[in-house]
Amino acid sequence: MGIVIGVVNQKGGVGKTTTAVNIAAGLGALGKKVLLIDFDPQGNSTTGFGIKKKTLDYTTYDVVTGNCRPAEAIIPTRYKNISIMPANPKLSDAEPALTNMEQKNMQLRKAVLQIRADYDIIIIDSLPSLGVLAVNTLVACDTIIVPMVCEHFAREGLAQLMYTIKNVKQKFNRDLTIMGIVFTMVDKRLLSANEIKNDIKSAFDKKAIFKTEIPRNVRISEAQSHGEPVIFFDKGSKGAETYAKLSKEVLTKCREMEKVNAKKN
Repeated sequence: MGIVIGVVNQKGGVGKTTTAVNIAAGLGALGKKVLLIDFDPQGNSTTGFGIKKKTLDYTTYDVVTGNCRPAEAIIPTRYKNISIMPANPKLSDAEPALTNMEQKNMQLRKAVLQIRADYDIIIIDSLPSLGVLAVNTLVACDTIIVPMVCEHFAREGLAQLMYTIKNVKQKFNRDLTIMGIVFTMVDKRLLSANEIKNDIKSAFDKKAIFKTEIPRNVRISEAQSHGEPVIFFDKGSKGAETYAKLSKEVLTKCREMEKVNAKKN
């Protein structure tokens, strides 16, 4: 398969990393060989799998700055089928380093091309910004998932993200697609949130909105503090059930992409 999916939103606090971690876990549980690339200097995807950032030999910083080969930075998680290319705060130093490079927006793509054949699905957890690192994610991906909370500022941020995606498609990655927007931290009791959600649904094709919505769920937060994806931490929780369902929806969309690509070739 070798499909590369970016989990992207320049606005923080929308459940981006939680979504990346749990989709990776869910796809691994479905039998797919998955690589999660932590491309956020906060390194929350790394700790989300219980990996201590201080013990790392190589990280995504070393990969994009040419200090190591991509395969050297990949480590297995304790869960079957799931590996990670970890990150720590050093990755923030890559932004100025990349700015001075030729093809500064292509460095992650070059790294991914070296390893994508080794995995069924690669997921990139991007940092919440629209700088050089975030553009590297968009250039490296085949498609993106956009986690979104139903708040006014999140809606404004979505418009900015769509503009950036349009520019990246024109300049660097014409085949980039949006797999879908996934609503996170959903509380159906909030009328204003429901109104925003309905506005977004009316502005996009139905295929661009995931059917699965992620609710506010305390077990998701507890799982993070224990360094485990919620689908392994508490399989019976509402958070685990919805992320497992979302993972199946992602896999279905990946298979649809494969069929389209096969026809092109």
